Amino acid sequence: ELLIAQPDNGEQALEIAETLVRSGALDVLVVDSVAALVPRAELEGDMGDPQMGLQARLMSQALRKLTGTISRSNTIVIFI
Repeated sequence: ELLIAQPDNGEQALEIAETLVRSGALDVLVVDSVAALVPRAELEGDMGDPQMGLQARLMSQALRKLTGTISRSNTIVIFI
């Protein structure tokens, strides 16, 4: 069985990933792609707004949060 989610922003994608891992319903979760995980603030900002490091901060926070959940589950998480 294949589940596909198309979230609106990076935060939503990572929340979905956390929920799915926590549920234990999946053996493998693939996030394709990290480059497409655009932070909400970047999407809501103007074109010229400086958005330095938002994606790096988002991924860093998400991985700190997900690490414990993943280690307690039987789920493999692959980020592309």
